[in-house]
Amino acid sequence: QVQLVESGGGLVQAGNSLRISCAASGYTFSNYPMGWFRQAPGKEREFLASISGSGGNAYYADSVRGRFTISRDNAKNTVYLQLNSLKPEDTAVYYCAAALHRAVVALLVYGSMYDYWGQGTQVTVSS
Repeated sequence: QVQLVESGGGLVQAGNSLRISCAASGYTFSNYPMGWFRQAPGKEREFLASISGSGGNAYYADSVRGRFTISRDNAKNTVYLQLNSLKPEDTAVYYCAAALHRAVVALLVYGSMYDYWGQGTQVTVSS
């Protein structure tokens, strides 16, 4: 069965960086795009970034473009999200998601377009 397991969250000070990971299993990882979302308390889930199966194409939300970087290592079945210049408003639970169908990454901005989700990893940014 498909499993997505996030890791790497934690408590960081504003201005610092963090890299979170998502290990996938149960399907041919390199064939399909992945995405990252986050949800802060009392707020709706927010799209952050998506990446194609090959890793050659990525798309970002305007709110994080230039600060966050999505990447993947298909040999390790893992997708990453590098979080730079963190701000207190970046505090949220971060989720990875897998879309087990072919799609243009720029269109994978809605949660409903993904088929599987991880359990989330908490990122807390202190001021």
